[in-house]
Amino acid sequence: MNLANKLTIFRMILVPIFVIIGYLGNLGIISGEYFGISITFLIMDLVFIIASITDKLDGYIARSRNQVTTFGKFLDPLADKILVLSALVMLVEYDKIPAWIPVIVLAREFLVSGYRLIAVEKGGKVIAASIWGKLKTVTQMIAIILVFVDKFNFFDFILANTNKLEAMASSAQIYMTQGELVFNIITSVIMLISVVATVFSGYDYLKNGKDLFKEDN
Repeated sequence: MNLANKLTIFRMILVPIFVIIGYLGNLGIISGEYFGISITFLIMDLVFIIASITDKLDGYIARSRNQVTTFGKFLDPLADKILVLSALVMLVEYDKIPAWIPVIVLAREFLVSGYRLIAVEKGGKVIAASIWGKLKTVTQMIAIILVFVDKFNFFDFILANTNKLEAMASSAQIYMTQGELVFNIITSVIMLISVVATVFSGYDYLKNGKDLFKEDN
């Protein structure tokens, strides 16, 4: 097994570690804060960053060393999807983002996976990744990294001026410094961009793969 595939497997191994750390945080086994940020979030963020780096590294190594394999072609995109979706689900668990964000991402991945299966059946036609697909990948990774270290939740900057958030029959005070406000805006905007890119990249697959549904003569 070559180095690129080993890195991909390592990324797969990091996913359950990432989830277990979040679970231990929920149980209170991992606790405390550092500069006002949960230690659990900081550790999860570090694991996610390492996994994201291996995502870029394994592809570069495989291409530069001419070590592209069928195993790598199968596992690499699968590892990416599992990593991103695991992170988004954990962020929903911690009430950091709304559930509709991973729902959109998951729907897009089902759509693309279905198209790829049909493409293989039709003779291995490859639907090239668009600029939206590349933008989706980059912005998803950046947004997830930022959300974990953001002290506030998705779009909390909108509520910052009211100094009060009422949710689920309870209230919480929102006090943001100028720096925290700017950071929350940047984080929320990048996350929104990733969702828009996800939708448009899925549309590109629908548009570019429409010929796959034509009946064979």
